[in-house]
Amino acid sequence: MAKNLEALTPRQIVAELDKYIIGQQEAKKNVAISLRNRWRRMNAPAEMQREIMPNNILLIGPTGCGKTEIARRLAQLADAPFTKVEASKFTEVGYVGRDVESMVRDLVEQAVHMVRAAKKESVKERAAQAVEDAILDALIPAVRQPTGFQPSQEPNESTSDAELNERTRERFREKIRNGEIDARKIEIDVQQSAAPNIGVMGGPIDDSSMMNIQEMLSGMMPKQRKKRKVTIGEAKRILLEEEASKLIDMDEVKEEAIRKAENLGMIFIDEIDKVAAKSGGSGPDVSREGVQRDLLPIVEGSTVNTKYGVIQTDHILFIAAGAFHVAKPSDLIPELQGRFPIRVELQPLTRADFVRILREPKNALTRQYEAMLAAEGVELSFNDEALEALADVAFRLNTEVENIGARRLQTVVSQLLNDVLFDIPDAIGPNAHVVVTKELVENRLAGLVQNRDLSQYIL
Repeated sequence: MAKNLEALTPRQIVAELDKYIIGQQEAKKNVAISLRNRWRRMNAPAEMQREIMPNNILLIGPTGCGKTEIARRLAQLADAPFTKVEASKFTEVGYVGRDVESMVRDLVEQAVHMVRAAKKESVKERAAQAVEDAILDALIPAVRQPTGFQPSQEPNESTSDAELNERTRERFREKIRNGEIDARKIEIDVQQSAAPNIGVMGGPIDDSSMMNIQEMLSGMMPKQRKKRKVTIGEAKRILLEEEASKLIDMDEVKEEAIRKAENLGMIFIDEIDKVAAKSGGSGPDVSREGVQRDLLPIVEGSTVNTKYGVIQTDHILFIAAGAFHVAKPSDLIPELQGRFPIRVELQPLTRADFVRILREPKNALTRQYEAMLAAEGVELSFNDEALEALADVAFRLNTEVENIGARRLQTVVSQLLNDVLFDIPDAIGPNAHVVVTKELVENRLAGLVQNRDLSQYIL
């Protein structure tokens, strides 16, 4: 992991983010520095590593300008555990809300999944061999050599049967590997856990706690085997999961996941402005300030118990984001403000940004629709003038109705292509070529622009 971070300089990180996110260079620059600083800390002298705190970031900007996408892509780039939470979730049940520590547990859960997937990949070949043997045993049970048999002895009937059986099994092994008999059905033994359904009396309990209780009780119950008749293709998938799990040391997975979450984990706290409230308030303001005070020890650094072990949050990178239309960052309690030393204001998207968003990113909306129609054998293309017209419509709607940022493009492009998507493949067959022109955009979206009551189109 450190090697991956070492290979990513801040400039390279920004260049990678540029492939998916248009504009917001200041935000990209700051998150790139924060990510690089994680590698710098892990390679600093041991006595200094504990002293170097992460540069937590507060992203301020309107909805749809790329705040969440920047954080998500950064985590993917670093191959780091990442979880996103909404601060408002912690206040939605009156003064109780969801347990704030649950976001750290979610992060550890994500880290365990990542490490387990990597371990599975490393034992995949050995697991596949065991799966082949299990399927062969179901198809052609092995014939064992007689006890005391020596190769120098004259072959008898039983040894000939054993050799023939082995040759047959090898031929079928090739067929299994090549997928030639995936449709054939066999009967296999699969493991099933007797997980009891439990109910809880008394106070509220969140979903993660309920899952932990059920998993604990499931682990105490004896594992049972059940015979199932499935295709060989399905048997490969089921048995590969079981065999890989047998080869993985879960204690090692848990330890590595905890280390990964502590040193590389990222938690994105969205809608932080929704819990900002002026001091001395009452009613909902009390709950909001309470959420901030609950968040404070987690962000400052504390110990959280999870079902995989104890995790220290001191070096987890926290990225908070909010539009701050009503509240201001200064409305957050001073202690929490101090834990987000880096503040970046993201800019509203312009008409030129919309054009670039439709044209440049690797996952551009236009490319997504081209890929979907290609699955039907239909070629879709957009003229440059059509992209300009789409950007113009989206920008005007954001200006005149409600600014929802780049998400407006999804509304506009979906409205534009609805008829085309409906007609494929009945009216528009394979090998057709659909070209989106400026005239088509203007004709299809004229009513959308003129109608000021856009409630059915607003996301």
